[in-house]
Amino acid sequence: MVSFARNLLCVTILAVLASTGYAIQCYQCNTFGIPKACKRNASNLIDCSTVKPPVHLSKVGAATGCIKRIQRNPSMPRPETLYSCHFGDVINKQGCQFSEEMKLQQYTALSCDVCTEDKCNGSASLAPIAVAIILFLGVAHLLT
Repeated sequence: MVSFARNLLCVTILAVLASTGYAIQCYQCNTFGIPKACKRNASNLIDCSTVKPPVHLSKVGAATGCIKRIQRNPSMPRPETLYSCHFGDVINKQGCQFSEEMKLQQYTALSCDVCTEDKCNGSASLAPIAVAIILFLGVAHLLT
């Protein structure tokens, strides 16, 4: 009976941890060349499951992560940073592509980072991962 309860608890914990990836939250903002224009706050945080992909990525489907792209806008004196939801394959960074309109305006990407954890396109934070690891190890210790 104890073995069944232990297995059920482990499966429940794994299911909860696995389900957190389905509705990713990302920061959405554009600095428009002003470095501190996008401060990390709740008003810039969005649920990517409610955001439709851009037209040039409409065949890709739902958001798969968050993106932070530093780009040069020809009409701005400084590079601008775009924070948003990422649509497409996280590995090949398909969502880093510019729309045809932006290509015509001669935008250029200086860097593009894609990540798959909640709020990961803001400043880096390991706190949620650390809490999950400590919780898992604590439960495993109690069950042995």
